[in-house]
Amino acid sequence: MWNTPSGENWLLIHLNLIFSVITYWLTISLIPKFKRRFIQKNLFGFDLHKVKGPKIPEAFGFIVGLTYLVTLFIFSAIAFRQSILRDHNCPQKEFVESVAGLLCISCMLMFGFADDVLDIPWRYKLLLPSIASLPLLMVYYVNFNSTTVILPKFLRSTFGLSVNLGIFYYVYMGMLAVFCSNAINILAGINGLEAGQSLIIALSVCLFNIIEMFGEFWQPHQFSLFFMIPFVSVTLALLKFNWCPAEVFVGDTYCYFAGMTLAVVGILGHFSKTLLLFFIPQIFNFLYSVPQLFHFMPCPRHRMPALNEEKLLVASKVAFAKSELTLLGKFCIKILKIVKLLDSRESKDIMECNNLTLLNLVLIYSGPVREASLTKILLLIQVLCSCIAFTIRYPLASVFYGA
Repeated sequence: MWNTPSGENWLLIHLNLIFSVITYWLTISLIPKFKRRFIQKNLFGFDLHKVKGPKIPEAFGFIVGLTYLVTLFIFSAIAFRQSILRDHNCPQKEFVESVAGLLCISCMLMFGFADDVLDIPWRYKLLLPSIASLPLLMVYYVNFNSTTVILPKFLRSTFGLSVNLGIFYYVYMGMLAVFCSNAINILAGINGLEAGQSLIIALSVCLFNIIEMFGEFWQPHQFSLFFMIPFVSVTLALLKFNWCPAEVFVGDTYCYFAGMTLAVVGILGHFSKTLLLFFIPQIFNFLYSVPQLFHFMPCPRHRMPALNEEKLLVASKVAFAKSELTLLGKFCIKILKIVKLLDSRESKDIMECNNLTLLNLVLIYSGPVREASLTKILLLIQVLCSCIAFTIRYPLASVFYGA
């Protein structure tokens, strides 16, 4: 019989939930109060999918990030104080993990806000999450340092039950932090999408944690719930103001903050591979975007959908001379045409095709739609992919890995 969560463990989760409800209402009240201040400081933009519109304050991920961090600071102080009073000793492992997680999230919140203000080049956007994740990797090394991966049944006859990846496992976790921090930012461009997809992923993680709380290794999932429940509350508050028509923009600040928060719970909660299953749309969008992101073919600054004469969204296009294509670019275009993922027109020297994002791909197959409808379609895809993720994690995992 294994250890099960005590009544006090569940009490802390309920206390975290109460704090999160308070944080939701606090965030709801703070956002309107800061809208004018952000505009006064020139932190605003215009909605490119509206013909005419007012100035919209951006980088509001900074406000929700601050309320999230304050909530966790206060909750952590109360939670660890109870442990110290009960056991007369601070649970150092859990305490260090919490501090490291909060440090990484704080760093990414700062980097994201700097990006919104200074417009940091893409090469640095890949570097910053790597630096911010270092405390996370160091704590993982000191407290856990497990780099062994269990192999599927069909590989065990050749390689054995498991394989030790060593340093490559830390490279993988560092890349996970970079991917999570940028994936939400890449799948963006319409009102409500960044906050909406983050909310669905976070709710999926919470459901997974609750299921695992009744298993043998419940402690990491309690840690994850402590971070995820307040994140759900602040994201829900932000989505209220970011839904179409948006009153505020989330900015890169929120995307980096959300991505790093999810990476923290995935790494320190020891379910990084399961976390990636909840990122299926983001993984597809990244792979689909690779030819443009790595400049195998021309990549415009904005790849968001375009607005037609009926004020409906349509897939945006990029036109370029065929001579601009690299050899890899020509190969990618050929493959995308074969698998029906490219809408292209070409003449003797000029080629025009859709920008390579999941949003534009959906619009190619759906036809022109309103912005709110496109957001709903993308979020429905996110929900369906979460259902697929749970199917892979439980019924299929038992088939490939055994009970």
